[in-house]
Amino acid sequence: MPAHVTHARFAAAAALLIGLAACQTKTTGESAAAPNMLTSAEKAAGWQELFDGKTLDGWRLYHADAAGAPWSVEDGAITVSGTGPDLITKDEYGDFELSVDWKISPAGNSGIIYLVKDVLEAPQTYNTGPEMQVLDDARHPDGKLPSHRAGALYDLVAPSIPAARPVGEWNTARIRVKDGHITHWLNGTKVVESPYGDDAWRKMVAGSKFKDMPLFGKASSGHIALQDHGDQVWYRNIKIRKL
Repeated sequence: MPAHVTHARFAAAAALLIGLAACQTKTTGESAAAPNMLTSAEKAAGWQELFDGKTLDGWRLYHADAAGAPWSVEDGAITVSGTGPDLITKDEYGDFELSVDWKISPAGNSGIIYLVKDVLEAPQTYNTGPEMQVLDDARHPDGKLPSHRAGALYDLVAPSIPAARPVGEWNTARIRVKDGHITHWLNGTKVVESPYGDDAWRKMVAGSKFKDMPLFGKASSGHIALQDHGDQVWYRNIKIRKL
């Protein structure tokens, strides 16, 4: 085979490989956005960012008008250091799907609380809203209680299987509230399903630590809250869509 033909074939093969790599890079970039950014597919599906990666715009302290200490933004994540009020969204949401990444400190405890009503009769967000537990299962004492482990519908429904990653690693939580039904996913695994607002729900609440909280688990819409339990925790990629 003449040398010029061989060189031409090699050049054509190299160009093909470069083109395929470029296409793959483009596709990967399209399907996986940078932290705290929505992909075009997510935007088309109705997702909205709740955190821009830089500020606490759209959030405020519970029982307050603005965000502030002990909450702050650190390296593209919302974090808390110290003890203070929970952080809640300024807006309220009814039926929704929420996705959020979380990372907990060693022996740490926090939670994602939803359907929260900011009323004077409720001193804490958990007096009204159900919680998806955020926990270091291995080191925190609550890890010994099934309904208190990471991913649980706190004190009501235990996660079906352990799905949390080791402390210090990012986890992805997803919460769906729709037509009187609650579903939790943790790292892509469905870990909780529960009715909400019906007789079965009221029976569960009556057998839980929330039984003496008259406003708990009754709202059809409310704020999303990030819990300050006195331990450092980080949240990012917080997004929601109305259902």
